[in-house]
Amino acid sequence: MKELGKKLGGRSRSSIASDLAAGRLPKPIKLGRRVYWPSDVVDAHLAAMREQAA
Repeated sequence: MKELGKKLGGRSRSSIASDLAAGRLPKPIKLGRRVYWPSDVVDAHLAAMREQAA
């Protein structure tokens, strides 16, 4: 979660949770109590968002 926050420009945990609920971020992979976002999935999602905004 910390690494994702850094990649997104310093977003907080609560902001990331809000983005997930609103569908602005891809769903994470859950392993036990932890959640993970594969870097390539996040990068592709951000690229797609940039294209939509342009």
